[in-house]
Amino acid sequence: MSEPLNRLLSIMARLRDPQDGCEWDVAQTFTTIAPYTIEEAYEVADAIERDDMAALKDELGDLLLQVVFHARIAEEAGHFDFAAVADAISEKMSARHPHVFGDQPNLGQSREVRWEALKAQERAAKGASSALDGVASALPALMRAEKLQKRAVRVGFDWPDVSGPADKVREEMAELDEARDPNHVAEEAGDFLFAAVNLVRKHGIAPEDALRRANAKFERRFRQMEQFANARGEDFAALSLDQQEALWLEAKASETKTSQV
Repeated sequence: MSEPLNRLLSIMARLRDPQDGCEWDVAQTFTTIAPYTIEEAYEVADAIERDDMAALKDELGDLLLQVVFHARIAEEAGHFDFAAVADAISEKMSARHPHVFGDQPNLGQSREVRWEALKAQERAAKGASSALDGVASALPALMRAEKLQKRAVRVGFDWPDVSGPADKVREEMAELDEARDPNHVAEEAGDFLFAAVNLVRKHGIAPEDALRRANAKFERRFRQMEQFANARGEDFAALSLDQQEALWLEAKASETKTSQV
């Protein structure tokens, strides 16, 4: 291994040392570290979205630390070590690219077709009995909904066009509107969101990406509303809903005008 990586592994071993290590690091488990691992992955994505290469370098380091942390805990328990993790992913990547690392010819299929076929073989070898096996339950709900739907598509469970999903969204909206019992409302709300994910997916758009863009647009316009109010000496929170709505339309118009410049 390279010197920087060996140094990182040594630092983690020292931090986890029961006698001379850090009390917090020693106390951690797979379960307690998992939320940090997810958070660091999102911070990597955020740095990429902002095109901030300095931040990306730092965030990738933070994410690598999470891998090293989990591997160290596993090594201490006698399960595997970091080298085994690296070897396992190397073997997997080689196996999933037989046209690059093996002697299988490139049949001209898309990367997704090849990748999914090989992953399906791997799941079958592990005893998978359902098309939905292997979709991690810890995924964010929006992303997991899309993955579940894509798995169902592979075995033919899908509408032929967007009209079916669109009708389903309208149906679920009506059922949500009619629900009264809190548990029923929650159930129908989930059905509506699942149907909305299906409609967006059917349009060929990643629901997670679409919602991230919508979040960014809402935040941008809301901040602009606050700035307009502050510039006029007004307390945004004290304004009526109609006044706030007027500011929203003003922010929207300002954004549209700027984009046309």
